[in-house]
Amino acid sequence: MSLREALKLMVVDDMSTSRGLITQSLNDIGLWNIQTENDGRAALATLSAKPVHLVLSDMNMPGMDGLGLLQALRQNQATQRIGFILVTGTPTQDILKKGQSLGLNNFIKKPFSAKDMKLCIEKVVGKF
Repeated sequence: MSLREALKLMVVDDMSTSRGLITQSLNDIGLWNIQTENDGRAALATLSAKPVHLVLSDMNMPGMDGLGLLQALRQNQATQRIGFILVTGTPTQDILKKGQSLGLNNFIKKPFSAKDMKLCIEKVVGKF
């Protein structure tokens, strides 16, 4: 089984349109094993029970934002090694610095193309 076939992903975004755009980009680059959640707390509960290889999370979400989700994942032994890509329209230095201190693997700026998404993911999991 190739990495492309084996890779399990989760997309976390409170906006259904954004979840759809991210999922479509993943499908365009041949990734199909995708779960979605619409908030950080639901994602954390799902991931704690059934971890994936890589999370793509929006930054701005009510309740638990992307960095809050990253921090919670890194504090849980079952989820601390999950790859994490932050999806944001405003990748400020403060956000990126805090993300890196929490163990952020990469980020992608909205809007993005499928090619951008593939390059971003490959920096975390390797070529597929």
